Amino acid sequence: MKALRKTIAVLCAAALLISVASIGASAAEVDYVINNPYADVNWQTYSQYKADLHSHTTASDGSDTLKEMTEAHYDAGFDIVAVTDHGVVDYGWSEQKVIPALKVFVTLKDRDGIIEALDENGGTTAAGKSYSLITENGSDYYQQSNSDGSAAGQLMMRVPFGIENNPSSLNNAHVNSWFADYGHAIMGGTSDYITPISNVDALGGLSVINHPGEYTNARDEIYTEDAYNMEDSTYAYKINKFAGLLTDYDSCIGIDINSKGDSRTRFDRKLWDILLQKVVPTGRNVFAIATSDAHKTSVVYTAGYTLMCMESNTVENLRACMETGAFFAGSKSLGNYDEIKEIADILSVSGNKTESAMGNKLTELYKQVEVQHAAGEQGAKYEAPLDVAAPTVNGVAVDEKADTITLSTTDGMLVRWIADGKLIATGNSIDLDDYSDKIGSYVRAEVFGEGGIVYTQPFTLEYKGAPAEQDNSYMDLWFIASFIPDSIVKFLAAFEIFETIWGFMS
Repeated sequence: MKALRKTIAVLCAAALLISVASIGASAAEVDYVINNPYADVNWQTYSQYKADLHSHTTASDGSDTLKEMTEAHYDAGFDIVAVTDHGVVDYGWSEQKVIPALKVFVTLKDRDGIIEALDENGGTTAAGKSYSLITENGSDYYQQSNSDGSAAGQLMMRVPFGIENNPSSLNNAHVNSWFADYGHAIMGGTSDYITPISNVDALGGLSVINHPGEYTNARDEIYTEDAYNMEDSTYAYKINKFAGLLTDYDSCIGIDINSKGDSRTRFDRKLWDILLQKVVPTGRNVFAIATSDAHKTSVVYTAGYTLMCMESNTVENLRACMETGAFFAGSKSLGNYDEIKEIADILSVSGNKTESAMGNKLTELYKQVEVQHAAGEQGAKYEAPLDVAAPTVNGVAVDEKADTITLSTTDGMLVRWIADGKLIATGNSIDLDDYSDKIGSYVRAEVFGEGGIVYTQPFTLEYKGAPAEQDNSYMDLWFIASFIPDSIVKFLAAFEIFETIWGFMS
């Protein structure tokens, strides 16, 4: 019986490969215009700077201080860090504000939280290394030194004005923003995306929709097919709301698709694909970020990040990179059962010993998840070994004459090409003409390896017969959900009640 089950599994995986390879037998040649977000990247001279665009400290609800969080990111090899505490704008790493209304609640939960910023004149890390803080080019740069005074590693840049808006939102309608001095000590925000996004837009900043699976409650689903089901009126309302916001505000660059350990975001790639189908025909792209959303230092090493393709590590280059999509989202964690199974079924019959072994490992994992699902639980996830290099994309070549996109990758085992939320091809290169009957307005790629997963930004497509622009107008009912909780918080803040309480507690 065991041998029979194994044979059936192999045959099913082989069928999947054959079906993917044979897609396009009836496809027709199309004259595509391929909009490549990496078109301006010089792969010979640019570097990929590792960034965490979302992290927390004890200034809001983090467990570790700014000093500790900075040291952890540096040790984990980050080149760029955005400190995005709830309701607290990051004005610099040598000073840190405290919002009494937030600290009252946080301190009641954890009275040991202290505030400790970096010394502008330099200091010593917990490990005994010296560090310096350099302020230039509109930002702070942090660097550690060896005992002989030589640089111990990279210059790590602070992203200006980082903040997670809607600090007292009861349903996690959170918006990250950068490059604009907005949101400091502004309370409220229950279900309210438009206020921070529109204000950041007016001030010339950038924003992103954070971990949407929390606001939509998709994180509570067990199966992918149930999450973001447009036949569900609640999902339909929230999806249309996101699509409308992204259509109206280019400065909102997209959504977070894989943060922390990918438990709450495991269905947000599905949301990403739905939004792409709705928004790309309007003429704009929807980019994806992955972040640690670290509330404690240990998460910095195990969760999401972005790789920014830039000539040098400056604020100006970072902003341009984020606006054009010349970056990759990556993570050490993968929590979606269907994605894990799809990868496992392909790798297990690849014929490559290393890939087959990984396929078998993932098969054991998804079998474990199936047992958990049967019990009504959310399921285990893939967590990449920390000592194994994550996959990277170190080259993107687009040939519009041949209608091909080719990726050069390192440490990857499998490249999957996604269109309209479905796997259409595997391998480092895709010929769009072979899949024209499966492609809508974009294609994107995911590279999986033992060290994790990396996501390209979408390649949007223009061609005769492309999907027509949709009407993404929506009615935003956030004020109904926000009226009672936000009114209470704002009333107490107006009379400085929190300041009085914090004065007694601190």
